[in-house]
Amino acid sequence: MRPALRPLVATAATVLLLAACSPMLPERPGPARYPAAPSRTEAPLVGALIDQPIDGGTRAAVIRESAQLQQCMAQLTAARVTFRPVPDRVNSATCGLTAGGVLGPDMGTVARMTPGDIEMTCRTALALSIWRRQSLEPAARDILGSDVVQIDHFGAYACRNVNNGGVSNRVSAHARAEALDFSGVRLRDGRRITVTANWTGDSPEARFLRRIRDDACRVFGTVLGPDYNAVHGDHLHLEATDTRFCR
Repeated sequence: MRPALRPLVATAATVLLLAACSPMLPERPGPARYPAAPSRTEAPLVGALIDQPIDGGTRAAVIRESAQLQQCMAQLTAARVTFRPVPDRVNSATCGLTAGGVLGPDMGTVARMTPGDIEMTCRTALALSIWRRQSLEPAARDILGSDVVQIDHFGAYACRNVNNGGVSNRVSAHARAEALDFSGVRLRDGRRITVTANWTGDSPEARFLRRIRDDACRVFGTVLGPDYNAVHGDHLHLEATDTRFCR
């Protein structure tokens, strides 16, 4: 190597060595080009429907929020209601289940459904969850002075016509798991309130049952009870469909 070039080569080598040993400076972040899209699966819904008081728009909101299964399940999940979806099925020409699943415990409340793990449409589960949190449980505290610990019912899915066959050939909403038959409650203080025993009169128990019936009419599409006919003398038929009939 020519003597004149040696100092230049040595300087260049020193610069390269220092660069290799020095930590790399962090890259300066540039502006985000596309903001992340919000997702219902990433965070709970704020002000979920189940936690909002019943009003004149509740029934329409139930229909709207249950139009898609995933949307309906997001509402249930946000309120800590256990719901396990099941595949759609056709049991007969008139019976089956679409956009449904198994309703388990509501982890946001104390009361438990008996029997538990009820198969129904997600729309029915959403309407039922609103009704129990915003009507049934607070009404028991206000009127009866005790918490509900158990909600009794006769089931949701049943492949049959209305009135259990009777004289009608019209298919029941139960044939599609779109309704639940509520029969009564058990309270923390030991009392049992039933539609059969407590509907008539002006007792606190009767006023409790009539209040939750009236509230149900603003949540469900069709509500039938003892005032409708004798077949419903022991329960409230709560039907989560796009209908409007309350008796």
